[in-house]
This record gives sequence, C-alpha cells and structure tokens, in this order.
Amino acid sequence: MTTSAWLLFITISLVTAFTPGPAVLLAMSNTMAWGLRKTLLGSSVGSAIGVFVVSGIAMAGLGTLLHTSAWLFAGLKTAGALYLMYLGYRQWTNPGSVFSKAAQAEAQPDKSRLALARQGLLVSLTNPKSILFFTALFPQFLHLDAPMLPQFLELTSVFTACALTSHLVYSLLATRLQGWFSTQSRARLFNRVTGGAFGLLGLGLLRLKNPN
Repeated sequence: MTTSAWLLFITISLVTAFTPGPAVLLAMSNTMAWGLRKTLLGSSVGSAIGVFVVSGIAMAGLGTLLHTSAWLFAGLKTAGALYLMYLGYRQWTNPGSVFSKAAQAEAQPDKSRLALARQGLLVSLTNPKSILFFTALFPQFLHLDAPMLPQFLELTSVFTACALTSHLVYSLLATRLQGWFSTQSRARLFNRVTGGAFGLLGLGLLRLKNPN
C-alpha cells in the first residue's frame, strides 16, 4: 500500500479499536474483577484470536470478487463509509459513560485464563463492529496482484495490535480514572470527540481509490 493508504488504515484501526464496544467493556470489567495481567493473558488473547478468524473469513471470498467488479468495490467502499458514519452518530448521541458501565461489573467466582480467553473469543466473533470492519472496510486496502497471505497477516496483525493496545489503555483508565469519567459532561465530551473522528474517517474512506 501507499503511505497514505497505510496511514488511513492505521487511523481507522485505532479509532475503531478505541471506540468503546463489547470487547473493550469486557477487558475493563475483567480487569476490575480479576486484575490486569490475567485479563490481558485471558480475554484479550481470546479476542485477538477471534479477530484473525473474522479477518480470514472476510478475505477468503471477497478478494476475487473485488478484482472483477468495480461496482462491488464502490459498493463496499460506500458501505464502509456509511458504517463509520453510523458508528460516529451512535457514539456522538450516546449519553452514557463506558467507565461507569465497567464499574457495575458484579463479583464472580474465580475464573481461569482459559475461561476468560473463551469469553473474549466469543465476544470477538459476535461483535458486529469487527465483522463489519473486515467485510466492508478491510478489502479496500488489498492489492489483488500481490500474494494475499502476507497482506492478511500484516493488516490483521496491525488491527489486532491496535485492539490489544486499546484493551490495555482502557483497563488502566478503568482503574485510575473511573470517577473522573463518570460525570455526564465529561462522558458526553469523550463520546462526541470519538464520534466526530468516525465521521471524518468515513468521509476520508470515500476518497480512497481502487488499488488495482
């Protein structure tokens, strides 16, 4: 990919990963219940495995179709842009605070890392944000005249690294800044900054050209 395309992909990956969703809430609540180390080696590892599974499924059938259909490329690009704008709208208008939600996690019996990993895997596989990201946005960054496996590993690894980084950051914030973000005005500011970033990325995706 070109440098600009890489920057766009990394930016979209970071904003997607750092927008509060099921995997982020799971990482935060598990950190508060079981500790940071156990969460990162448990549910976050399971979530990362789920990302690779969803990415592989998306790549298995869309590459050839994109190569033969300019209309499909345009359609997926438009769908991806609309999806980002939709996420931006949802985040902008969300009156709640992800930090106050994480604080409501109830005490549970002790869980093994394997159990937490299985929980993270299920959340990742059923997370519509990840599924739509890879099926609607991921194919736009593929070069179909180059081997697919290296591109799959590179792009998916970058997205997974962004996701794991978000888990770490949100887990630390949940333990240290829980009270600060629980106020209504600060929660609204956080949601609108994230939502506005999604909207701008959606507009940027519409400008992306077919790499083939």
